[in-house]
Amino acid sequence: MEAAEDFGPWLARQLKNAKKSQTDLAVELGMTRAAVSAWIVGRSVPRDETIRRIAEVLKTDLETIHTRSTDAHAGLPVTWYHRPAHVDGGREYGNAAAFAFEADVSVLAREATQNSLDERLDPTEPVRVRYTLHELTGEALARFREAIDWERLLPHYEALTADGSRQGKVSRTIAAGLRDMYQRDRLVLLRVDDYNATGLTGDDYANGRFAAVVRRQLDSHKSSAGAGGSYGLGKATLWATSRLGLVLINSTLSEPHEGRTERRLIGRLDLPWREVDGREFAGPAWFGRPDPDTRSADVARSWWADEETVEKLRLTRESAAPGTSFLIVGAHDVASLAPVTGTGDEEAGAEDDDSVHRMHARLVEALGRNFWAAMTGGGDHKPHLEASVRTYRNGEVLIAEERVDPAVTQPSRTRALRAFLEGDTVDRLTARGQVARATVRLNVPLHGGQVRGSVPHEAVLLVTHAEDADGRPNRLVSMRGNHMTVKDSAVTNVPIGTNPFQAILLTGRAAGQDAPGAEAAEEFLRASEPPEHNKWGQTEELRLTYSPSAHRRIAALTTAANNAVRELVAVPRAKRRNGGEAKIAGRLKVGGARKKARPTGAAALPELDNVDALIDETGAWAVTVDVRVSPGVDTDRPVTPTAKFDVRSGPRPAAPWKELVAVSGCEVVDGSLHLLPGSRKAVFRGVTDVSRHPVRAQLTGLVVELRTGTGEQT
Repeated sequence: MEAAEDFGPWLARQLKNAKKSQTDLAVELGMTRAAVSAWIVGRSVPRDETIRRIAEVLKTDLETIHTRSTDAHAGLPVTWYHRPAHVDGGREYGNAAAFAFEADVSVLAREATQNSLDERLDPTEPVRVRYTLHELTGEALARFREAIDWERLLPHYEALTADGSRQGKVSRTIAAGLRDMYQRDRLVLLRVDDYNATGLTGDDYANGRFAAVVRRQLDSHKSSAGAGGSYGLGKATLWATSRLGLVLINSTLSEPHEGRTERRLIGRLDLPWREVDGREFAGPAWFGRPDPDTRSADVARSWWADEETVEKLRLTRESAAPGTSFLIVGAHDVASLAPVTGTGDEEAGAEDDDSVHRMHARLVEALGRNFWAAMTGGGDHKPHLEASVRTYRNGEVLIAEERVDPAVTQPSRTRALRAFLEGDTVDRLTARGQVARATVRLNVPLHGGQVRGSVPHEAVLLVTHAEDADGRPNRLVSMRGNHMTVKDSAVTNVPIGTNPFQAILLTGRAAGQDAPGAEAAEEFLRASEPPEHNKWGQTEELRLTYSPSAHRRIAALTTAANNAVRELVAVPRAKRRNGGEAKIAGRLKVGGARKKARPTGAAALPELDNVDALIDETGAWAVTVDVRVSPGVDTDRPVTPTAKFDVRSGPRPAAPWKELVAVSGCEVVDGSLHLLPGSRKAVFRGVTDVSRHPVRAQLTGLVVELRTGTGEQT
């Protein structure tokens, strides 16, 4: 059970809520004001008989006074406060921050989970984040609407969706939410809970986490260089995901406020300017208890709710661990909405059911894709994050809780990071399952545009063989201290014949707390991230904090990392001559079935010396071919590389090239190979056109030949 709040602060707040002064209470109790003042400051406590009389004055019961885990029921009731329009006539037709991101649950998962990671309380334990989808219909929906005082909100929604409204996208979104509720009798709630997080600490209005999230825009309240967020925009995704612009909040604080830590509640509504019953309103509204300390007692502030109220609002937390629950009312996902092909209610309902399932699946996928590293531990390093998704309908389990497992969503990358954390890496890949490690240098520039000097940082590069579940192979994923994927890019110019791989670049604190220049790299790379935190490059903050050319250091890091990857995955020459992968080598033939006697003199032809090949992710054959040019070969005569499928009987079908490029010692002109004068060796690469394959590459072998214009071949 939660510890009782000190009597003095609790009584002072009840008097404010009841609009009573200390003198008023003293008069009603028949006591001196000094006695009441002594209770307020904690010098003394009233006797039991006096407590019973205080309960009568506050119109509450003795249990409420003794437990002091909630406010007395007397006084100002919880209600909605809508901000009045600006006196100068200014209007805002929506929260611009909410338009910075798409109303996409995968974006929500990225931004909200990043914020939870940034607020991790105990750094030795993971922060636990749970996403709960809850579809309400019928009586359950009616009870929830009553709990949020829906009848006071409805006129504001109707004003925005009435004929002649000029709110554009916002009006259309609200109208869709109202149709979903009234025509289909459905409301989707999406709750984001985190545990082992700081909670929304601080005053309702002064600087602090609570005010930054609930009262302000573009206030991230994050000073650590290792934090993922820095723009204060991420929280706007919560309201952007609501068709109704409504989010309810229940926070358990890591440090007391007003002597309390549990069940601090507030609601915020983000709407455009509107006119209701002849009054103009600026936009936002808050669901809370009117604050008697403000100039207008209509202003709503957070309140300490009882367990019954929290349950009605669907905000009950599973434990007293610090953290916050955000309930998105009318949640939707623009990426999961399929077009309705019919007009019947049955079809529409089926689509809606599917969309809830798709939202669940997309949340799981987004968490695995963006936070697999944060959920990976190894050695003495615990994961930074645990994440799960579950789905209900009217209190009944629709999809059981699904914990996101990084080893399932990103097996190769998880294996690589775990090997790094456990100190189990190698210098070069020699067998499947190994993880190769190298370092990449980043010269972090100094603040203020100083051109002389830099802070050297050794980023860590990890490479391992790819698996099918990873998605696209030959990718380089980059991150810093919060272990969230920032950059995901293809590694270019990889030699054909290279086994599929996955690579990870760990920078800043992710490279290790003792990595040289880790803190400087964290700050530098954080400044180079846009609001989406999905790349490193030129930003205004980078330009102002460092210099206009600071982004070139990032380009140099990218180049160095790609070069290091290519070096780690390069197939040793001895292995290539042994045929590379036995499975491919057994299906690859050089030249025709019968080898002719080698001509001499002017009639001599270059010979195919070695071929490396693989079937790429598109199903095409990709080959790298070495050509030996013996003395006496006429290098002025072009030859044409051809590829054919090796079939058991009949003529071999051609496998036309989609791409044919020269590597060294030759040029490719109109599909023919022109040897450079004096060359004794040439190398070219080719990729077949999978759209013109008569049979799947996996079902046959490949024959590579060189032909001249007269039909001769080698």
